[in-house]
Amino acid sequence: MEEALLLRAAAPEDAAALLAIYAPYVTDTAITFEYDVPSETEFAERIRRTLERYPYLVAERGGACVGYAYAGAFKERAAYAWGVETSIYVRRTERRTGVGGKLYAALEEILRMQNVLNLNACIAVPAQPDRYLTRDSIAFHERCGYRFVGEFYDCGYKFGRWYNMAWMEKHIGAHTAQAAPVKPFAQVRGEAAARGILRG
Repeated sequence: MEEALLLRAAAPEDAAALLAIYAPYVTDTAITFEYDVPSETEFAERIRRTLERYPYLVAERGGACVGYAYAGAFKERAAYAWGVETSIYVRRTERRTGVGGKLYAALEEILRMQNVLNLNACIAVPAQPDRYLTRDSIAFHERCGYRFVGEFYDCGYKFGRWYNMAWMEKHIGAHTAQAAPVKPFAQVRGEAAARGILRG
């Protein structure tokens, strides 16, 4: 019997485990446009900075990290506060097992609690699928309710090839004349645990 998937908030101490998931995306794919795998110290700092405002979630199975997802600022100008950019990475052996969908569903619910309205995903796209990049991420986001809004051509160079960048978006709340202030993640974290979205 397969062990249950547990979701919790990440901590900087998770850096090594999450970096083990992320590193192959850097070295073997064009899914991320980073060239070099960040150090554990740098990765821990990224987690810490994200948690100051936004959720950073980890999926665990049998005590092992199998995926993670987080939100970050879409743009830093004040008027953009109700929009975020979402990111997700899943251990390769756990792809197409439902981990990604569950992570994104939890992330979305927490962001809704924070009064975030717009989810944006910036996705690397090949002109033609190759050994480094497919259109799987586009299809995943479509299944999660995102819609395609635009594409930049030949804007990322990796592995001696040029790649496109697509933007997809999802609205998760009503855009009213009086927008509710966006709450920091720390303010809704307890409620997310109480509602069973996160463990602890």
